Amino acid sequence: MNYILFDGTVRENLLPFTFTRPVADIRIGILTIREKWEKYLGTTTTTITEDYLSEKFPMVEMEENVLINSSFLPNYKLVELISELKANEAIFQGEEVIAFHTKETQEEIDFSTYRQIEFEDDVLRIVNTWDIFSKNAEALQADFDFLTEDRESASISETNTLIHPENIFAEEGAIVEHSILNASEGPIYLGKDSQIWEGNLIRGAFALCDNAVVKMGAKIYGATTVGPYSKVCGEISNSVIFGYSSKGHEGYLGNAVLGEWCNIGADSNNSNLKNNYAKVRLWNYASESFEQTGLQFCGLMMGDHSKTAINTMFNTGTVIGVNCNIYVPGFPRNFVPSFSWGGASGFTTYSTSKAFDAAKVMMARRNVEFGEDDAKILEHVFELTKKWRNY
Repeated sequence: MNYILFDGTVRENLLPFTFTRPVADIRIGILTIREKWEKYLGTTTTTITEDYLSEKFPMVEMEENVLINSSFLPNYKLVELISELKANEAIFQGEEVIAFHTKETQEEIDFSTYRQIEFEDDVLRIVNTWDIFSKNAEALQADFDFLTEDRESASISETNTLIHPENIFAEEGAIVEHSILNASEGPIYLGKDSQIWEGNLIRGAFALCDNAVVKMGAKIYGATTVGPYSKVCGEISNSVIFGYSSKGHEGYLGNAVLGEWCNIGADSNNSNLKNNYAKVRLWNYASESFEQTGLQFCGLMMGDHSKTAINTMFNTGTVIGVNCNIYVPGFPRNFVPSFSWGGASGFTTYSTSKAFDAAKVMMARRNVEFGEDDAKILEHVFELTKKWRNY
């Protein structure tokens, strides 16, 4: 069967992360949503997403297709039901379609002609940006159970102190020395060729993805995910870093999400709790206003390719767009549009030529090429976000 992941109704709620990727390529838990579906289904997937993303994330349509709403995360019961779908059958949860089997092109779907199946069991769904960190513990546990089922962990050096080692799993090539790993509150997963240097204190739930590094002397609290090829240090709590990003020095990151190719300067911090303990409001691109999250703890949302200088400070509930460069003293405002350059004293537009030069250098350091597709996507995001850059 040909499986296609589609963005669904929540894409705008997940900006700025979906400016540069389909919903399916958001990382939560250990894996991206796409990786979860492909491992459960045992096959590859393609994507229905925005036109400007479709060259990098194409769709392959065949005579028969099963389309899956990317905001829903797989579990065994849901995958079994999807695998049994027949033509003109659809699975719903309430008003939201989870999946459907069609022989038609996706633009012509009329669900009133479908046999509708209600999925009544629990299923994890990502609707808002803050769900990425607030639901990370549940997603991480599910991924850990799925990835480690009937497998044995690679050996972990005896120089470490392991608390509840049965909840700690290391892939081949993972290296840990002279650190304390406490998995009593959640699992700890160490990806292939990941490294935890000496003197680290880590509490689960925690995922260190393939080739990622925890430098010396970090204090990490669950539920935290450090994506592939990322480097971290300092104090981190309940945060998700998608991949290829660096928070390599002292400073606090909490209840936060960082996209790819971000860099957090030394001694930078975000607040995750208001002084009056009020619930946090966060910028919503769909409504173009600040909306309630219902959360008391909510820190920083930062889109791809954004960077901070040393000693940068972020207020509770700050949203940073794509390709921002923040570098002056004080707290910048709680919403910084994409391609902004500056800080608390004001911003100017960060030109695409300068932004692309920086991206090329940073990506080359990880042996990744900044390609034509990347440039086209970011140029489109630059145009899309002009209306918010009214300095």
